[in-house]
Order: sequence, then structure tokens, then C-alpha cells
Amino acid sequence: MKKSLIALAVLGAIAGAAQAQSSVTIYGIVDTGIVYTSKVSTATGANGLSSNNGSKFSVNSGVIQGSRLGFKGVEDLGGGLKALFQLEAGFSNDTGALQSDKGSSTLFRRKSVVGLGGNFGSVLLGRQTDILDDVSQWTSVQDFGGVTGSVGHNLDRLEGTRTNNSIRYNTPDLSGFTGSLIYGFGEAAGQTSNGQSFGLGGQYANGPLGLFAAYYQSKLGTTPSDVSLVNNAPVAAFSGKAGDTALKTFSLGASYQAGPARLYGNWSRVKQPLATSSTLAATGILQPGSFTVGSFNNSKADIFELGVNYAVTAPLHLLASVQYNKLTFADAGSNKGKLTQVNLGTDYFLSKRTDLYAFASFLRAKDAVNPGVFGDSTGSDNNQTAVAVGIRHKF
Repeated sequence: MKKSLIALAVLGAIAGAAQAQSSVTIYGIVDTGIVYTSKVSTATGANGLSSNNGSKFSVNSGVIQGSRLGFKGVEDLGGGLKALFQLEAGFSNDTGALQSDKGSSTLFRRKSVVGLGGNFGSVLLGRQTDILDDVSQWTSVQDFGGVTGSVGHNLDRLEGTRTNNSIRYNTPDLSGFTGSLIYGFGEAAGQTSNGQSFGLGGQYANGPLGLFAAYYQSKLGTTPSDVSLVNNAPVAAFSGKAGDTALKTFSLGASYQAGPARLYGNWSRVKQPLATSSTLAATGILQPGSFTVGSFNNSKADIFELGVNYAVTAPLHLLASVQYNKLTFADAGSNKGKLTQVNLGTDYFLSKRTDLYAFASFLRAKDAVNPGVFGDSTGSDNNQTAVAVGIRHKF
């Protein structure tokens, strides 16, 4: 009897050790809200401007965070070395449709990586984002998500840039500092710069203080590694050729937890040296009026953001932020435009995994196309108001 008990105990210990050495986690987010948007452009006239407009009610997936289903795992290889993988698919739960890249079917659109980790940090290969995805916790992306996308972080990439065919190195935590390098291969024979992209950055977390700085640059190519070059505009909208730099973005920001209030601010400079009017229209920053395709290039944007997340109680948070986007269209007249958006919101956590939220935003455009608060509804004039009420569940 004793031998049987000892044998069972040994088997149990071995099984427990094996379980600890390797693990796979299934996780996900389902985020959906009811959205009201005023002054939506519903048609386009012969001059390229809106001919009709009206209010719009919709059910939007991913108001704060994109709905997703993911798998991640780790295997202990011994000696402090671990094998890592993460696969993450995005979907629109208002329709049930799988989110894909423009013109293609992409299962693990959000992330698809495998690599090694250890005392040296980690090295990951596949489709992934740069360090700006990590530091978005210190920006409006954390609180308002897609609500502040079209006026700011869709352009300055504050939620990270998905990069195909990439390798990324992350340092270990060095007394609060972590750094990252990413390189995307364009995979074109005979021309390394064709479709190439790269980025680097660092963040520092020390108690209530958080700081970050990051840079990302991408080039045109037959198969550009910067996914946004594929999804945001046709290649024909750029005035350059394969290997020419299409995007440069640099961001600098800080966050500070002062008692119940988290205060944050950041600045980004974005340059699109090859952008024509079609590209700028796709990113929502084209000056309205009389223009022809190709008449604008060397566009520049300086994007400023301030915000606060105030915890009234543990479950109840009050939110506020403002984004100011100063645009320069470097044609012969160096025309300038401005986008300003003010956001107010509340987030109530029913549990650690489920919360209810409500947002109200006002966007004003001056000498620039109004991209719409949610980006899916271009404004019919300079002003637009949007209200969203929704629920988010994490599992």
C-alpha cells in the first residue's frame, strides 16, 4: 500500500512539473458599443465634396479595443531558455466577420509570432507590432481606444504598427527600462530597401512615473512590411518608387499616477514624404477645396495629446482627453490645417473582466477634411459629435 502511495505521489509530482514547464493560454476580448454620429457624409458630389449628410446610428465592434481571439504559450527549455509563441485573430463581433488585410484573407491578422526568451530578453519572428503597442498603456489608446484614432493615433501609430515578415528584439527589464528593436523585410530580390521598415524605442517605468520615446520608418515596396501602407491607401497614391521612404514617425510621452488620477501627455511628429492627395484623403487629413491627385506631398503632422483617468472609486473611472493635430501640406503654398478633438467618458468595471463605458467626443477641423470621430463616417462639415455606449468583456 505504501509503495502504491509513493508511486502515485511521484507520478503526481512529475505531472505537476511537466505542467509548469509548458503552458498554453486561450484568451480574447469582445468589445461592442452603440454609436451615434452627427453630420455624417453619406454621398459624394461631382466636386469630390459631400452632397448629402445626416445623423447615423450604428453598432460598432472594438470601440475601445479590437475584438479578438488569441492563443499564447511558453515552453521551458531549461537553463533559463524558453520557447514562445502568440497567435491572435481579430474579428468584428457586430457582424461576426473575420478582419483581414486589404485584398487578402488574414487569419491571425493581429499577431503571429514565434521565438525565444530568456535572461537576454526575447527575440520574436513573424507578424507583430513595434514598441508603441506596449507604451499605448500611457496614452489615450488605453482609455478611449478607437475614439481617438482618426484624429491622432491612426496617423502617429501610437497603438503600434503591424509589421509583416519582421524580427523584433526586446531587452530584459533593466531597473525599470526596457528597449526594443524591430526590422521588417520587404522580401524583394536584389533590393533590400524595397518594402523595408524598422523601428526602435524605449520605455521607463518607476513607481508612478512612465516615460517613452519611439521611432518607426517604412518604405514603399512590392510587398511592404508596414501593413498600414497596404490597408490605408493604394500604392498608386504615392509619388515615389519602391525603396523610397513613405513614413517617418517619432513619439515622446509621459504618464504620472498622482493618487487616484493618472495624468498623461505626448507629442508625435509624422512625415509622409511621398504622399499625394489620395494618400492624405485616405488618412483623413486632406485640405478640402480645389485640388488634383498628386498636388500635395511632403505632408507633416505634429500631434499633441493631454489626458486624465480619475478613479472616483475602484470600479468607477472618469476620463478626459484632448488631441490637437497640426497639419502641413507642403505644396507650393505650404497650406496648413488643424484637427482638434475633445473627449469625455466614464468607465465602470462590473468585475476585473467586464466593464461598461460611455464616451462623448467633439471633433473640429479647420482647413482640412473632417475624418470623423470613428474614421468610418467622414464629417459633412467642419464639426462632428459622436456618442458611444458599450460593453467590453475579457476572457
